[in-house]
Amino acid sequence: MNLNQVTLPVLDMKKAVEFYQLLGFLLIVDTPHYARFECPKGESTFSLSLEGRAFSNGAVIYFEHPDVDEWVVALKAKGVKFEQDPQDKSYLWREAVLHDPSGNKIKLYWAGKNRRHPPWRVQGKV
Repeated sequence: MNLNQVTLPVLDMKKAVEFYQLLGFLLIVDTPHYARFECPKGESTFSLSLEGRAFSNGAVIYFEHPDVDEWVVALKAKGVKFEQDPQDKSYLWREAVLHDPSGNKIKLYWAGKNRRHPPWRVQGKV
């Protein structure tokens, strides 16, 4: 099994598409009510779906990059606002926090081997 994608609700498709393109994602599907992106590396995708009214979304989407600090500096130079600059976390990730134009929470981070293999990883049957 593999995760196909995550779809985020948005209030303004045009603003949302522009925002995610500014972050560096490749637009591969573009309609008035739905957009889909590929991540610059790997095979991951995510999409946006137009929501006709205000919504409350508790989801957080994470995008990993080995040079998260440099990425944040480059995005700030393009006018992207951050809620939190990159910080080392107790769970061994370095992450920054921002929101897209619809209020969806985004974390840009680097975890290296700790993303899937932290010291406290549950050991199970192979």
